Amino acid sequence: MKKLFLLVSFILAATTFAAQAEEVDKDSIDNLKQKLQLTTNDTLKGPVYTQIATEYLKFDKQPNRNLKAYYQTEAIHYTLLALHNYSYYEDTTGIRSSFDDLAKVYIAQRKFSEAKWFTLQSNKISRQIKDVPNVINSLVKLSAIKMELKENKMAMRDLNEALKLSIDNKIPNLEAVVQQNYAYLYNRLKDTEKADIAEKRATEIMQQVQQDADKPVIISFDNTPDKPKKPVTVKKKKIVVATQKTLKTSSIKKLASL
Repeated sequence: MKKLFLLVSFILAATTFAAQAEEVDKDSIDNLKQKLQLTTNDTLKGPVYTQIATEYLKFDKQPNRNLKAYYQTEAIHYTLLALHNYSYYEDTTGIRSSFDDLAKVYIAQRKFSEAKWFTLQSNKISRQIKDVPNVINSLVKLSAIKMELKENKMAMRDLNEALKLSIDNKIPNLEAVVQQNYAYLYNRLKDTEKADIAEKRATEIMQQVQQDADKPVIISFDNTPDKPKKPVTVKKKKIVVATQKTLKTSSIKKLASL
């Protein structure tokens, strides 16, 4: 009886928490929609659309399938509005962010062809503005999408490029992410030996990153006042006149220009 009571209490608490979370989301969405109505400057509407879409992108937190589907639909709707606004004002950062958000929804809906297209557009923009970390991130996302589409060779190619970029640009945390995705791919290919190696490498890199982050930074400040210097006593010396000798000039070598 006691166990049953505890179970019922847990279910009620979980339901209450979900309802409260849903109410908070609803309030913030309503506030953002009011903010949108008050925004008369078109150049400022894009970010507000994105803020509303961001709230709807929390579809994974919704308690049932219908509400989750509704949130996904609204996320796409407001992201497309943001995308249209960013495109009109040529805001490349906003455009790329919108592509990433759309890809996220389509991946959740298992619409991998659509997700692939939007991720490719995000990758293209990152390359144009030479944003290496986001190039790597988009390549990793592309590899994951291509795995779902059973395009394993293309997924491997994306990971190879992402690995090279992360190593060449010394971004170890992203290198670890790439290695983790190698492990996923090798497991799909039933190559457990290579999967284990990649998994181990990812763990080693992250441990090193953590160790480097935990190292104390020692800053020394020399605040000690200068000690007063003792007066220097100059001893009188006899002046010795030496006979002047002819000095030989040393040969000067010319430096070759690089």
